[in-house]
Amino acid sequence: MGLDKWNRRFQEAFGHQPCALVTGGSSGMGLEYARQLAEIGCNLLLVSNQEEELGKASESLSGRFSVQVMTHFQDLSNELAADELLAFCKSENLQIDILINNAGMFFFEELTPENEAKALTMMRLHVFTPMRLCVLFGDEMKQRGCGYIVNMSSMAANLPCPGITVYSATKAYLKSFGKSLYFEMRPYGVGVTTVCPAAIATPLYKLKPSLLRLGVKIGLIGTPQWLVRKALKGMARKKRVVKPGFMNVYLPPLIAVLPKRLVSFLWQKLK
Repeated sequence: MGLDKWNRRFQEAFGHQPCALVTGGSSGMGLEYARQLAEIGCNLLLVSNQEEELGKASESLSGRFSVQVMTHFQDLSNELAADELLAFCKSENLQIDILINNAGMFFFEELTPENEAKALTMMRLHVFTPMRLCVLFGDEMKQRGCGYIVNMSSMAANLPCPGITVYSATKAYLKSFGKSLYFEMRPYGVGVTTVCPAAIATPLYKLKPSLLRLGVKIGLIGTPQWLVRKALKGMARKKRVVKPGFMNVYLPPLIAVLPKRLVSFLWQKLK
């Protein structure tokens, strides 16, 4: 089913345009989610800790599409972030029909006392806040008998490698959490879709633009447009897991069979 058709059916069934909350919606993958959702007629609430980028995103999307675009500047790694975000939505009389848990961060470093604070921030951003958002907004969706939740995991959930120790662990949590929550929410008419992309050309990984372009050209890196289109189609069908890309097929088993000595050698060269 096409996304335009899905939106028409939603409006016929519920009498209003769907409203999507996109965390990390000011740039990268989140902004692409916002663009494609606006393109099919969804109103938006974009949440991010990038205040200037939020303003630019809102202005751009409002100018291109006939939808309402609201923004909320917030640090989602705060322990009370989910509760504060729900309170904001209630104060603005916003009913969230689609929750996109996209906000994230990345670093490639050996885990040390010096970067432990950064690791804890990542755990709150990737684990605690998405879980609480699913609980709080999911409960409202359950009461209405309809809703859509998209949790952004990663192929890294299957790649416990040095340098991304915390990142891969948090993405593994999101994958397991989402796949289980799918069954708990399904009887209430709420879809939970977990997206596990391979490498995607966004600023998150801080690669040189030339390397990103090369990766896309040879097929090792996907584009945000391609991934989000796949994810939203999966969401519309209330699919449990979306794992696009050939790398999802061959890379995890390939790395799993690498000799431990080789992994250790490569890590010593890379770090």
